[in-house]
Amino acid sequence: MILHQIEALKAIGVEEVVLAINYQPEIMLNFLKEFEKKLGIKITCSQETEPLGTAGPLALARNKLVDDSGEPFFVLNSDVISEYPLKEMIEFHKSHGGEASIMVTKVDEPSKYGVVVMQESTGKVEKFVEKPKLFVGNKINAGVYLLNPSVLDRIELRPTSIEKEVFPKIAAEQKLYAMVLPGFWMDIGQPKDYITGLRLYLSSLRKNSPSMLAVGSHIVGNVLVDATAKIGEGCLIGPDVAIGPGCVVESGVRLSRCTVMRGARIKKHACISSSIIGWHSTVGQWARVENMTILGEDVHVGDEVYSNGGVVLPHKEIKSSILKPEIVM
Repeated sequence: MILHQIEALKAIGVEEVVLAINYQPEIMLNFLKEFEKKLGIKITCSQETEPLGTAGPLALARNKLVDDSGEPFFVLNSDVISEYPLKEMIEFHKSHGGEASIMVTKVDEPSKYGVVVMQESTGKVEKFVEKPKLFVGNKINAGVYLLNPSVLDRIELRPTSIEKEVFPKIAAEQKLYAMVLPGFWMDIGQPKDYITGLRLYLSSLRKNSPSMLAVGSHIVGNVLVDATAKIGEGCLIGPDVAIGPGCVVESGVRLSRCTVMRGARIKKHACISSSIIGWHSTVGQWARVENMTILGEDVHVGDEVYSNGGVVLPHKEIKSSILKPEIVM
């Protein structure tokens, strides 16, 4: 997910990315090492020893964010996915001359979210309304910001919320502007939302880069297959499937609405739907995995085993069926 954002930032000329990480930063940085070279972008980390909310980490990373140029910097929530129209956002930010720009997206049920009340013509943000009972608008914060360095002067080094404490003050001074996000948007912090996000992302690829998608008589709908993955005969794959590097899908397998991560093996005649198969995991012959089953890293599901919504922690072997959604520790 973070790689999508880094690639989008690199495409518009960003030269350095700072990750605000609290938990096990070395895992993320080791993963990103090869992409740092490949993309030619500097990736560093600002580690929080205690969680600092959504604004505190900016104060912590202040010396990495401020330089002599006075140029604005992007802030992105790492669990959102969209088409990242960052070039347009820079143009929007320069045109209004305010202190901060936020991306907003339209939703069908605004009462579930914090709603951004704004002037339609200028984008000037008037106020924020948390989970409104009455309709005040249908645009919510999409978690993509472009901020002038002066915003950092408003943030103390303590656990603090940029959405609830910092942005309302900037809006009160009429210096906060919102741009409506074109295309799709999804917060994919939860597994079921991740699967929805995958569908939206693949349909966006269909529109913008169809050559990236797999083709063939065994493919249904939008499917993304890494060049290093191997797929056997007699499979039916799709719609809305992503198969990662080094995966092996044996013959006669059925996959739909799922992600199969790096190095996983799906054995003959297994059937997987609406699920996430973690790195280096195995699904046995004639096994059936469905209903938002999540397999962590290195999980091995036995032959003919059924999983109905099981959430399995890493390094486990599943020899008997999981008949109802539960966590296997």
